[in-house]
Amino acid sequence: MSAAEGADLLGLTPGMMVEEVGWDEDVDADLRDDIMDIIDADMVEESLEGVDAVVLWWRDDDGDVADGLVEAMTDLAPNGYIWLFTPKVGRTGFIEASDLAEGAVTAGLSLTGSVNVSPDWQATKVVRPKSHRR
Repeated sequence: MSAAEGADLLGLTPGMMVEEVGWDEDVDADLRDDIMDIIDADMVEESLEGVDAVVLWWRDDDGDVADGLVEAMTDLAPNGYIWLFTPKVGRTGFIEASDLAEGAVTAGLSLTGSVNVSPDWQATKVVRPKSHRR
């Protein structure tokens, strides 16, 4: 799968404000570029309230995934969502699906599905429970 195909699966659209958290040298640069092409803007790197989506790159050694999700939520618009990017099985930094699910529940969030977005990364969509969205 190409990065462009992976980015298309994220449901992002031109004009969306997308914040990026957890960037490091191991991220998929082509995927990042394709996301920015889709939204027709750079991703926001500093805290900014009311973003439509957060791209959260997270690896096993980044700490508790619940903490990362809680931090990512602080800037989200009420109907915003998080794309949690984690390394695929067998890649450095892989996180077990059960740990992702537990982290989401601990953070008061719900996982809605995962997609393969690049050779090394998968993306899991994380949302607030419906009762907390506007």
